[in-house]
Amino acid sequence: MNYEHILFTEADGVATLTLNRPAALNALTTDLIAEMIDAVDRVRDEGTARALLLTGAGRAFCSGADLATGGATGSAQGRGPIDAGHRLETHFNPLLERLFALPVPFVTAINGPAAGAGCSFALAGDIVVAGESAYFLQAFVNIGLVPDVGSTWLLPRLAGKARAQGMMMLGEKIPAATALDWGMIWQVVPDAELMATANTLATRLAAGPTKTYALIRQGIRDSLDASLTGALAIERRNQRSAGRSADFGEGVAAFLQKRKAVFGGK
Repeated sequence: MNYEHILFTEADGVATLTLNRPAALNALTTDLIAEMIDAVDRVRDEGTARALLLTGAGRAFCSGADLATGGATGSAQGRGPIDAGHRLETHFNPLLERLFALPVPFVTAINGPAAGAGCSFALAGDIVVAGESAYFLQAFVNIGLVPDVGSTWLLPRLAGKARAQGMMMLGEKIPAATALDWGMIWQVVPDAELMATANTLATRLAAGPTKTYALIRQGIRDSLDASLTGALAIERRNQRSAGRSADFGEGVAAFLQKRKAVFGGK
């Protein structure tokens, strides 16, 4: 696929996917989402990238669905709704599920507003780093819609029910510093240091035991909905898988030999 709405590069084991509609604050169209799906599938299938870094071009991470072209709702320029769930089913939700199922770690660098569906994609990262000027916004209620693209699943797990519900019902901006205090994100850095910080993190993860990272991610998500007994079973299953990996063997050998481990993601 030839990309018109995203930039996609790969270096040092890190695939960088940049939303590239800066004049529209990287608002999401189905064409842009289709390109993102193609890029994420390449990361999953080609096996050359060992981490994914997602960010936005210009002064925004993503302003959400592009209402001028119908966005996720299927309505555009006052013509009314066509099918409020269709584009979620065919584009937005499949992308979110792909990001959650990636076999490699996933970092997001939030460089400005992350609103609506953009908020979901921002917070889907395994590690989320935000610039000081960034903010998170559940904008749906401001136009009479309900949160979607996983917001009602993701936000209560990150910020708690009270804060998530307040974000969704009041539709107010949550600054990066507040998001850090609420446990929604990992780190806030000066805007000028954002990409260097995020790339350093992604490169570090790319050099690590990526199969183990995927098990950690999935184990946390599974355990959030499990009893203690269920969580222990999930840990046991994942530890069995990790213990059979080549990276575990390398990690033990490096420890015994007092050297730095060289992981291969296998």
